[in-house]
Amino acid sequence: MEPSELGYAYDEIVSIWDSESFDRLNGITQHERAISFVKNRGQALDVGCGCTGRFIELLLNNNFCPEGIDISAKMIKVARKRHPQITFYQQDICCWDIPQKYDFITAWDSIWHIPLNQQESVLTKLVSSLNLDGILIFSFGGTDKEGDHTDNFMGPKVEIVNSFV
Repeated sequence: MEPSELGYAYDEIVSIWDSESFDRLNGITQHERAISFVKNRGQALDVGCGCTGRFIELLLNNNFCPEGIDISAKMIKVARKRHPQITFYQQDICCWDIPQKYDFITAWDSIWHIPLNQQESVLTKLVSSLNLDGILIFSFGGTDKEGDHTDNFMGPKVEIVNSFV
């Protein structure tokens, strides 16, 4: 599945992510721990930010100046409504030229969707986009074996890619 196709799939399920039933605590504990290691509270980037704003809010509450990127136009539209003061980019992280360095980058439940042959270059790009002493936190799907599979748990079919980069 190409990233643009993934964007269209997530466009279809914005309402799931933008509902009261979405678990807004998912990943917060892990992010709080990672943030505790950050020496400088400057620029931050949320890769695959979606529309919930939970990490954007956490970063704002911890004195960061966050930005977000997502492939889904509809997720970005809702994110901009929720946080009009934040810069959001509707881009494909695989080919996006990251505009600056960051003190904190999160790629929570997002980069596992990118094609296997692009995961190493994306992770390298993210690490290269950190300031000195910056922190990157990311998650991946199941890693019992390298490869990919599709999942339609939330409706449209999406690809989950497992790697051992």
